[in-house]
Parts: sequence; structure tokens; C-alpha cells
Amino acid sequence: MTKPTPHTSITAAHWQPTLGTSGEVVEGLRDIDQAIRIILCTPKGSDPHRPEFGSNLHLYLDWPNNRVTPHLVREAVDAIRQWEPRVSVVQVQIQIDAAQITVRVQWRVAGEIQQLTEVPYARVA
Repeated sequence: MTKPTPHTSITAAHWQPTLGTSGEVVEGLRDIDQAIRIILCTPKGSDPHRPEFGSNLHLYLDWPNNRVTPHLVREAVDAIRQWEPRVSVVQVQIQIDAAQITVRVQWRVAGEIQQLTEVPYARVA
């Protein structure tokens, strides 16, 4: 993975501050990857200025393993389609173990190679 860009060196049209750091930004595909992570990790209703922003993935984390996968896939696809128009979702895979659920999103920017974003969620024991 490449290092974040200092804010004084921004060259891309699409960029945002890097989560968890100060003074650095992500650009291009890293910007889209971070945007997908933000969309999937933000519960709908938690942003007072955009109450519909985010996803409802959190509602399904404690569901039984044999029932949760289609709901997580649907929620991820719907949220990304609504909030990240720069990409098309190729595939969403759900990996489940006792302590964590990982949502793996394969996506593509029009005319570009396929990308992968993984978002892990801790499960309540």
C-alpha cells in the first residue's frame, strides 16, 4: 500500500483526509476504498446532517450464521450503490468466524481494473 499524500501535494480531483492521521490525504483509488469503508461502517441515522447516509450492516451482526449472509450482501450493495456513484460493485463476499464478520467488496471504477475492500466487524461474544 502506498503512503498517504501530504495535504500540500494533492494532485487528484477526488481526495479526502486520511482517517486516523493528521495532515495527510488519500487520492484516487485509495479515496474510493476509504469512502466504501466509511459507508459500510457508518450506521444509518448516526450522521445528523445526513440521516440516510451509511448502511444497516450493524443490524445483522448478531444474526445466526446460516441466515445473515444474504442480508449483509444486500445491505452492502445497496449502500455502496446509493453513496458511491464512482464504482460498480462486482461481488460481495461474507467471511464469518466466531469473533468477526468480514465484508469483502470487489468493485470497479468504469474502465479500470477490479479493486477489493475488506471491512471487518467484531461480533459480540
